[in-house]
Amino acid sequence: MPNTISSLAIAKQVVRSGTSPSANYRAACLAKSDKDFLNKLKMVEEELDETNHWIDIIMRTGMLPAGRMSELYTESQELLNIISKSIVSLKTRLKADEMANKNSK
Repeated sequence: MPNTISSLAIAKQVVRSGTSPSANYRAACLAKSDKDFLNKLKMVEEELDETNHWIDIIMRTGMLPAGRMSELYTESQELLNIISKSIVSLKTRLKADEMANKNSK
């Protein structure tokens, strides 16, 4: 990254948002309930999306050549897609469980 105030600020943001998903996913794996798991997965999703945002800015502004960042962006986007689909699946299952519980009463 260039040695500028904006580049250093963005680099710090990428480090923060890029390392947060793994810690948040670990916390999700220790969730007390499905709803708790869902909330923690949403935090993972937000951090991955933020990371993609900063990588996109780095590429668009030419702070680093897009070729150096494209694999990282692709991998981060793939992780975001996996987590987003997991969230959708879990929400669907929770709604089905809720409906089943209502119908059994």
